[in-house]
Amino acid sequence: MSDSDEEQREAVRTEPQIEYVLSLPRRYAYGVGHVLNDLCASMWFSYLLIFYHKVLLFNNIYAGYLMLIGQVSDALCTPLIGYESDQSLACRYGKRKSWHLLGTICVMSTFVFIFSPVIGVDDASQWAKIIYFAPFIIIFQFGWASTQISHLSLIPELTPLDAERVALNAIRYTFTVLSNICVFAICWVLLDATGTSALTPADIPQFRYLAIIVVGTGAVFSLIFHCGTKEPLKSRTQDLPCCIKNRKKYLNLDEQCKMTWKDWLFESQFYQVALIYMCSRLMVNISQVYIPMYITETLKLSKTSIAIVPLVMYVSGFISSFLVSLVNKKLGRKLTYFLSVLVFSGGCTWLWFPDIDTQVYGAAVLIGAGGSTLLVTSLALTSDLIAHNTESGAFVYGAMSFTDKLSNGVAVMIIQYLHPCVNCCPACVWFYRDVQVFVPGGAAVLSLIVLLTLIPVTVGVRKNPPRSFTTNSIESESEYCSEQCGECKRLFPIDKEEQTSINGYGSTRSKHTGSSS
Repeated sequence: MSDSDEEQREAVRTEPQIEYVLSLPRRYAYGVGHVLNDLCASMWFSYLLIFYHKVLLFNNIYAGYLMLIGQVSDALCTPLIGYESDQSLACRYGKRKSWHLLGTICVMSTFVFIFSPVIGVDDASQWAKIIYFAPFIIIFQFGWASTQISHLSLIPELTPLDAERVALNAIRYTFTVLSNICVFAICWVLLDATGTSALTPADIPQFRYLAIIVVGTGAVFSLIFHCGTKEPLKSRTQDLPCCIKNRKKYLNLDEQCKMTWKDWLFESQFYQVALIYMCSRLMVNISQVYIPMYITETLKLSKTSIAIVPLVMYVSGFISSFLVSLVNKKLGRKLTYFLSVLVFSGGCTWLWFPDIDTQVYGAAVLIGAGGSTLLVTSLALTSDLIAHNTESGAFVYGAMSFTDKLSNGVAVMIIQYLHPCVNCCPACVWFYRDVQVFVPGGAAVLSLIVLLTLIPVTVGVRKNPPRSFTTNSIESESEYCSEQCGECKRLFPIDKEEQTSINGYGSTRSKHTGSSS
């Protein structure tokens, strides 16, 4: 990118826009809006497999089926919810907040049933139990996706400022980490109160109590979010003094600069950022899902360790989350992401060594710090990708989440199929170690390869204007505006001395020849 383009971008960033600087109460009111999801996700990823396998006595493959049902349901729901959220008519309460409220109700009404035994039946077959749990899981995942996508898509709606968006992402992730810390701390207390060292069906009440506490706490924070967050009633895109409105064909402000979901499918950056986001979530989630099994089967630690080790990971992540905004500002998104991958990979590599015993806490510190920075930076890249196109922001976040959930579900199912036995045996000792090292490690390598392709690219700068308004050629030069706004100069740089109009997808008509190229 040229120096002049970078100067234009900085000018847009530093232009005084005081109305978009959020007050501290508004920031934190927004930040707690995902706490219910975070609390539930912590239990879902950390304890679902071990609860169904060790407590409800499901075999490995059937426990994997339940995880797969949830991840596929979430993956299918997220882009659809994103699309519907973008298309929803604005209302006084806010279209994003309305979807958030719907999702909250679905999550609260189903989650406790997922971590409880089948009601009234003790001797049902495992397939019958899967059929029983599946509707609760599907409704929960629909609600979780609805809450997640609406909450994420609010960030670019609330502010166009890069620093504010990073701050909101950092606060949001800080509460994610705090939520996980709370879950692991409460789990530690509940399991320690039993006085036994191994997980058995006698621990069913402990997991049920934990689920009830999670739902109740999350409900309180959701209420704070809905009372303290005011959603803008219209997309910020509609307020831009954009050059496109000067075209005779686009006098309506509602049509300027918009990108539909189809436009995103023709953006190469969309796929690059999606892969970055998918790899980030795959690294963090697979580590979180299998760390309890690694602790109990490979290291042979007591059952309270399945709460203590993840607790150390998230305390480390919580501390590092305070530095994410500063590091992103000083080093930039790409270098920050690169360094966080190295730190995370170092923690995973440490787990490879046999008999590390209490050294697992050192590895947990690296995994927690690296994972925290990975997630915040990947979300910031997604926000940069959306730029001022907030009218389709929910679809973008939905598509990112689709890759995340589907990849995690498929990865868990493959791992469960590759498990060396139905019930645990000596081969499991090294199996869970290999899972902890090679699956996140492979995702880390893929993320670095994709990151290399982003080095020459400024995320958020489009090579071409949206396809939805460029597929129709412009009949005369007078229909092309003489002056672009600052935002469009950054997003759609056009040399008007050489080009008079945009004709089709990325093609131009030369002023000198009048032909298409």
